[in-house]
Amino acid sequence: MTLDAVLARIDADLPHSTDRLLELLRIPSISTDPAFRDHCQTAADWLVADLASLGVTAEKRATPGHPMVVGHADGDGPHLLFYGHYDVQPVDPLDLWDRDPFDPEIQDTPKGKVIRARGANDDKGQLMTFLEACRAWKAEYGTLPCRITFFFEGEEECGSPSLVPFMQENKAELKSDLVLICDTAMFESRVPSIVTMLRGLLGEELTITGPDMDLHSGFFGGMAMNPIRVLTKILGDLHDETGRVTVPGFYDGVPELPDAIRQQWQGLAFDHGTFLGDVGLSLPAGEQDRTPVEMMWSRPTCDINGIWGGYTGEGFKTVIPSKAHAKISFRLVGDQDPQKIRESFRAMVQDALPADCKVAFKDHSAGPASITETNDPAFEAARAALTQEWGIAAAYVGCGGSIPIAGYFQDIIGTTPMLVGFGKDDDQIHSPNEKYDMESFHKGIRSWARILDALTERRPT
Repeated sequence: MTLDAVLARIDADLPHSTDRLLELLRIPSISTDPAFRDHCQTAADWLVADLASLGVTAEKRATPGHPMVVGHADGDGPHLLFYGHYDVQPVDPLDLWDRDPFDPEIQDTPKGKVIRARGANDDKGQLMTFLEACRAWKAEYGTLPCRITFFFEGEEECGSPSLVPFMQENKAELKSDLVLICDTAMFESRVPSIVTMLRGLLGEELTITGPDMDLHSGFFGGMAMNPIRVLTKILGDLHDETGRVTVPGFYDGVPELPDAIRQQWQGLAFDHGTFLGDVGLSLPAGEQDRTPVEMMWSRPTCDINGIWGGYTGEGFKTVIPSKAHAKISFRLVGDQDPQKIRESFRAMVQDALPADCKVAFKDHSAGPASITETNDPAFEAARAALTQEWGIAAAYVGCGGSIPIAGYFQDIIGTTPMLVGFGKDDDQIHSPNEKYDMESFHKGIRSWARILDALTERRPT
């Protein structure tokens, strides 16, 4: 038998594969809302049963939150682990959906057929591309192509509070030669991609207090220090005129981009004008000596995510507020240390405070960046497999967002992650009317079959 037989099986079984995905999409496994706790249990049970249908020994594992699903399939060759998550984001605002978010439908659009439902892309559709590739292998060969561990969680959309303790307690069981993760997208919705750079994330919230109560600006204006004035001066000083972040020591540990990666990124011919034009902008606002792709993928950032204080209701109220607040996030790269940056940022704020003001900080997330080395031959094998399936040269790309699970596998388990996904820019993940292209689902299944074939380099008989 050959890979062609597996690909033909995938094509023939696509209607049944789609039906299985639709069945999973009907389960409202919203992890952030306690009202849907039982539905998360149902989704985990569904996956256990589906894995069992592939001959995989699988079980639901209890955690303080939603359960993990772990399955094992024996085989020859390398030991691969596939990670995905079965929980989904809330659907609010519901009135912006064109249909029930948990009543999935195949729809015709000007760009082709799509699967419309919450979780269609993130992450049920992506997860099922791998399961359906395994199903085709099983159907053709009677076995999976190699030893595979399946690891699905139900709390990714609420910060994965149970994940790290579970991974630490089950480190030996989750150890593998390579981790496969399908929770990313293709570059510009058309170039198959392997994500090798993920930015870390640091979140800070601060409250500056001036007077001990709101004051009448007519009586106290000009005499009393206004904390909003203090706050906006601090926030305005976080960047210089070239777009560089001014927090002391911020760029410690930021690497220069390897020439080979820089050349590959230049070959992508990214159109930043269209990218920004789609959201009503035109000019890149980051470090002016960097290309737009570098700004998105390989350079650190500082962004003010929220600022408030004083009176913001209808009408007008002439007050000098007692307090001013802001939320700030830093996207980190390379070996930047989140805790050192937190300390440096707080010291910078303290140094900028007038004598009559004080500041209180609240820390939020803090996670380092994740970089995957691609010198393992498995990466070039997978890139060639993706290129063959899509007919476009696959690329190693960065991701401006943060996917902590990739770093956890590196730091806790000691296994290299390979991130391959088939999402598109217009899939509206986390938003109303989320969708997943049928092309992404179909060719995603075929892509995983090719990758499995390339990684195992075996032909069962």
